[in-house]
Amino acid sequence: MGLWAKSVVIFNSIREHGKQSIRSLAERTGLSKSSVHRHLQAMDRRDRYPESSFWETEAGRTWLIRLVVATLFVFGLKRGVGAETLSAFFSRLRLDGHVGCSPSALRSVMHTFERLILETTAAWEQEGIAHGEVRPVIGAVDETFLQRMMLVFMDLTTGYLLMEEIAADRSYDTWFERANARLKTFGVEVSYLVSDRAKALVKLARTGFGCLSIPDLFHLGHDLAKAYSLSIFSRLRQAKRELEQAKQRLEKLQKNTQADSTQITEGEARVAACAASVHPWQEASGAWRQHLSNLSCSVHPWRFSDSMRQSSKDVEEQLQGELKAIETFLESHGLPVKKETLRKVQKQFGGISALIDLWWRTVRQDLAPLAMTPRWSQWAEEVLLPLMYWQEQLRRTRHRVQKAQIALVIKALEEAFERHSCTRQLQPELLANWKAWAADHAKAFQRASSAVEGRNGYLSQMQHNHRGLPARRYAVWTALHNFDGRAADGTTPASRFFRRSFPDLFESVLSQIDELPMPRKRRQAIAVSH
Repeated sequence: MGLWAKSVVIFNSIREHGKQSIRSLAERTGLSKSSVHRHLQAMDRRDRYPESSFWETEAGRTWLIRLVVATLFVFGLKRGVGAETLSAFFSRLRLDGHVGCSPSALRSVMHTFERLILETTAAWEQEGIAHGEVRPVIGAVDETFLQRMMLVFMDLTTGYLLMEEIAADRSYDTWFERANARLKTFGVEVSYLVSDRAKALVKLARTGFGCLSIPDLFHLGHDLAKAYSLSIFSRLRQAKRELEQAKQRLEKLQKNTQADSTQITEGEARVAACAASVHPWQEASGAWRQHLSNLSCSVHPWRFSDSMRQSSKDVEEQLQGELKAIETFLESHGLPVKKETLRKVQKQFGGISALIDLWWRTVRQDLAPLAMTPRWSQWAEEVLLPLMYWQEQLRRTRHRVQKAQIALVIKALEEAFERHSCTRQLQPELLANWKAWAADHAKAFQRASSAVEGRNGYLSQMQHNHRGLPARRYAVWTALHNFDGRAADGTTPASRFFRRSFPDLFESVLSQIDELPMPRKRRQAIAVSH
């Protein structure tokens, strides 16, 4: 039993006997008179507020541990709030007389907490490897630069971070050595790898893992936006600014009694001319957004407009056509056509389109052992799969117009699904299994590494909040992401990756903490008279 717990037990023992002399309390509790006297003084110092006595009870002590640990867990570890701020928070709650709340005391609790998190999650990961069901990885790889460079390797389907390690360089050899070691630990292969076009990452997929290297649609769209969005929207802002200035000048002229009609007419003409210049750039900005959206909407196993099945060739033709439309758009609006950017984007179309045939090949390999009749194959490929796929896309997308379009496609597919004779023949349990199978394949279509980019942004913000951290904290953040980052359905990346449930991380670690630091004994200032 720790010092803090012993103190609570002694306080409770003294309180049970009520107000008595020090000698009597010493006899009843088995403590020395000096010890009883010291504890009585401590009780007087701590019993200053209406709630103070509660913290001296067993229930109060248990709840106080939960309060302190939960605050450090949520705000300290997961949100980057510093120990000084947390110390001030606990002092505002008037807890500094009952538990050590100084920044140094809180840091010591955080270090214990971090150690327990790493030990617990490492054991769970081994359990997952031994008893879970790990599927082939659909990976995304990228580097992020914080106080140190980190290599990030994520399974896009589940969000599980296979690797998030500090490295001295980002060469192919370093990537392969680190990533391959982790894959061997899990005993799993890589289906395909999504990344930007860094040579080391492309080689990692093709040479290291022997799989397809899929260009990242996120970076492709970013390259186009970076090259042209500023030019388009800056012209729109300039046109709006000139229109606003013309309106202000006209308003002043109209209020000026000395202004003649000619000046007012010229002002009105200027406003009309500025308004006319705004309209084309408003249309241009909308058209530009639509072109970028069309590129994204082309890369699906089914056509976005009518949910008709597509091949890699179909998708590449659509992408090529859209790029020509973008080039025509730029020329018609007098914008510089950056040939190098367009060539860079065009070179990636073949790789992105290859994902379509790869995905369909995986689906058919999965269906082949079932020896399905043409009617059942048609049901699976043209009714069930697209329904579950577009439901998954509806969950992912945040684009308001695309969500509305997808909802319409889903409505039509749901009607066809309910009418289909195969659907009606299946028992509810078997139908649920088919839906789960189709949902798994829908999640296996990953064309962008935006999840990794989001992770990099989170790490950057946390690094900024803490103004630099020891290497140990990075491993803690990885563990928290994998075992405590919960989706809307309550699952964590670890439970999805290993296909098995794990206990709640916070509760598991909390159960191992039964001691908090004692409050600091402050020396009273002594007034010196002169």
